[in-house]
Amino acid sequence: MTETVLLYNLSGTEAGRKLKPVLLRMKVRIRIVEPESYRLPIVELLTGQKPSPEAPGEGGAAPEALPEPMMVLGGFTNGRLDLLLSEMRKHNVPPIALKAVITAHNQSWDSLTLYEELKKEHEAMSQGS
Repeated sequence: MTETVLLYNLSGTEAGRKLKPVLLRMKVRIRIVEPESYRLPIVELLTGQKPSPEAPGEGGAAPEALPEPMMVLGGFTNGRLDLLLSEMRKHNVPPIALKAVITAHNQSWDSLTLYEELKKEHEAMSQGS
């Protein structure tokens, strides 16, 4: 899988403005995820597959935009992931609390499910520290 980052709610933010040049310099594919795509499996969003019009999970109105920024990474080696995080710090990209790396376990989830899991993990880690 090509190194790809899914970005949610970062357009027009300081984090988004500072993150984009870092990703471009690293030649990472950037995909902005809009609410109408939230119900698609993460792996489809990462690979750029175009779902059929009757894709499962679609239906009804598009969900509301996520209430906070989220960044999802796919196709990264540990070394490249470390480099990305280092470059983000070096270029003063404001923290994005909700970040995930795609795994075999979560790749079939949709964006809403992933968001809920990340929120739970982030809150648990915040309370534990």
